[in-house]
Amino acid sequence: MITSLDQLDLEKKYSYADYLTWRLDEYVELLRGRISRMATPSRAHQLVVGQSYFLLRKHLDKNPCQVYVAPFDVRLLDKKKTTLEKEIFTVVQPDVCVVCDLSKLDDKGCIGAPDLVVEVLSPGTQQKDIKDKFELYEFNGVKEYWIVSAADETITIFNLDDAGIFQFRKIHIGDESEVNAKVIEGFSFKLIDLFSAKY
Repeated sequence: MITSLDQLDLEKKYSYADYLTWRLDEYVELLRGRISRMATPSRAHQLVVGQSYFLLRKHLDKNPCQVYVAPFDVRLLDKKKTTLEKEIFTVVQPDVCVVCDLSKLDDKGCIGAPDLVVEVLSPGTQQKDIKDKFELYEFNGVKEYWIVSAADETITIFNLDDAGIFQFRKIHIGDESEVNAKVIEGFSFKLIDLFSAKY
C-alpha cells in the first residue's frame, strides 16, 4: 500500500486508478498523469477561499447548481471522454468549483468540467494555477475561471468562447469594484466583500 510520496516515482505517469489506491497523508493532484504536490495554504488564502465559497453558497441556496471547496476531486477527461479510471490522467482539487450539470457528480467528486472554477494563488502554486491548470481548464471546457490573488486583492476572470478559448474579461481592483459570474445568473458581489475576511 502506498502511504508516502517517497514510495512513488515522481517522473512516472499515473492514472486515476492508481491515485485511488494511495493512502497519503498529504493531498496531491494528477496533471496529465504527473503527480503535483499541493502547497500548505496560508491563513489569508484560506480566508479568501472560505469567503468565495460562502458568497457562492449563499447565492446558490435555491439554485440547482452546487458549490464545492477543496479537497474535492475533479476528474478531467481527455479528448476520448472516457470515464474509465485507468484512462483518466488528470485529477485536480480546485479551491472552489461550481457544478450545474448534476449528472457529473458521484460519490468520488466530479467527472468532467465544472462550470466555474476559482483558484486562489499561493506562492508555491502560482505557476500551476496561471499556466498548467489554466491550460487544463480551457482544454476541458470549464466555462469560467477565476484566478484570485489574496495578496494583490484582484480577480482575473476568463470565460470560454464558442471556439473553446479562454477570453480575458477583467481584473477587478478597488473597494467599489463589482464582480459577477457570467455562468451563474444574478450572482455578483463587491470585491471588498471577498477580501474583507482577511482583516
